[in-house]
Amino acid sequence: MVCWKRDAKNDRFKTEEIIKKYGSMAPKRYTYSDVKKLTNSLKEKVGQGGYGVVYKGKLPDGRMVAVKILSASKGNGEEFINEVASISGTSHVNIVTLLGFCYERTKRALIYEFMPNGSLDKFIYDKGSPITNCYLDSKTMFQIAVGIARGLEYLHRGCNTRILHFDIKPHNILLDEDLCPKISDFGLAKLCKTKESIVSMTGMRGTAGFIAPEVFSRSFGGVSHKSDVYSYGMLVLEMVKGRENFDGELSHTRETYFPHWIYTKLEQGKNSNTFENIIEVAEDETTKKMIIVSLWCIQTNPSNRPSIGKAIEMLEGSLQALPFPPKPFLDSPTRSP
Repeated sequence: MVCWKRDAKNDRFKTEEIIKKYGSMAPKRYTYSDVKKLTNSLKEKVGQGGYGVVYKGKLPDGRMVAVKILSASKGNGEEFINEVASISGTSHVNIVTLLGFCYERTKRALIYEFMPNGSLDKFIYDKGSPITNCYLDSKTMFQIAVGIARGLEYLHRGCNTRILHFDIKPHNILLDEDLCPKISDFGLAKLCKTKESIVSMTGMRGTAGFIAPEVFSRSFGGVSHKSDVYSYGMLVLEMVKGRENFDGELSHTRETYFPHWIYTKLEQGKNSNTFENIIEVAEDETTKKMIIVSLWCIQTNPSNRPSIGKAIEMLEGSLQALPFPPKPFLDSPTRSP
């Protein structure tokens, strides 16, 4: 396990260590004065969260960038160092590219490639991008779901050091001009050796509604890459819920747990080889596959979940070949707004 200790005195040393370790592949280091120039004195805000604020900027070569300025109150730098360390050695079409960073005492910023279509949550909850007025059909949603899974597979198996993200959710999926999804925000990530299956972790990390059961209670099993698989399953179900018109049937109770509701609907038609009886739940074959694979991904027991690589195989295979998943037995969890 690669561990970044909570020691503010070591933060500056760690940033130098990262630069030395990755050599020419290391993200460029900027001064805070540089950051203000790139963003025209922090003029155009494009996002905000608990971590801080994101501004639109432009590099000297003309490339547009997103500059995430971390709040001064956001811990003692651990999440900042963690994100730089996690993403510096990555290179994948479905992982956002870190182009640079700034570290000057309490001034911390991360400079990423700019994603013109914003984050996936806008398409799920607001039905489209306020930036480009772009809307997604079910085929595009399916391609986005597969792309996210490929990015996760790269983090889990394609890196020299396995990266567990621990905060897969719609807000952390960015979309480029071609609606290609890119996983972002590695502040809660854990680095571990690729052969390690279970990781040690104190406390809980993640976002309510997307956290795997074993992350908040070890009685459900060990924390591993399967914890990201659970979050992925919940994310895809959120995509389906936003794409399909479920509001009428779900409005009768605020406590309806969507995975259980949709499982019941699917089970009513599971004896049909063509799934004709569940047409009222999903409008097409790709959406049905997304639902079934997601229900496998959110199994309460981590050992019952597929690896993310297997989930990709299931998504890209035939609908008729998909085994029907057992019903998850968790009660309705606390959901994030």
